[in-house]
Amino acid sequence: MSESSRQSQSHIDSIVRQEEESLERRSSSERFADRVGLFAGSLPFVVFHIVLLLAWLLVNGGEIRGLRPFDPYPFSLLAMIVAVEAVILSSFILMRQNRMMRRGELRDHLNLQVDLLAEKEITKVLQMVRAICGHMGLKDIMGDKEIRELSQTTSIESLSQTLEDRLPGT
Repeated sequence: MSESSRQSQSHIDSIVRQEEESLERRSSSERFADRVGLFAGSLPFVVFHIVLLLAWLLVNGGEIRGLRPFDPYPFSLLAMIVAVEAVILSSFILMRQNRMMRRGELRDHLNLQVDLLAEKEITKVLQMVRAICGHMGLKDIMGDKEIRELSQTTSIESLSQTLEDRLPGT
């Protein structure tokens, strides 16, 4: 296994470990909401509801002999049950989405930290390269405007403010 693939595997293992730890830290209500949300977004859920709806319509439309309709047209009981189910399912789905959004925000913060560290490291490497070029008398590289600008310390606050000022709708 090459050094590059060992390094990649190490990163993958770290990400998997973080995700597993995040899943383990969920409360019992979050676990339940996740299970309900996963089931509600599945094909078996849709098939179950289609079968149930068809059976309801056949029974309450008087199409099945021996079964008396209990919710005649316009199917008021069905409408109420579907409305209550929609409210409850929406709540579970929102709970799951909120948890996933919080996890996404944590990932975003981690990415920002890694990006800031990489920016600092790259700036320092460029400063070292310029110093080496200066020591070796490579004036054309030392005088390169872009390299000089990139080797300056980046002000994250300034970049953030400029972006906020220039983005539409902010």
